[in-house]
Amino acid sequence: KAFSLAKSLSTGRSKSFFVRQTNTNKKVLQ
Repeated sequence: KAFSLAKSLSTGRSKSFFVRQTNTNKKVLQ
């Protein structure tokens, strides 16, 4: 259970990082 919790935390962190990267790319493109 603790492993799945840590896994979800890491995936959520990478997902938020990906969203941040996408937003930055959009700002650069505009």
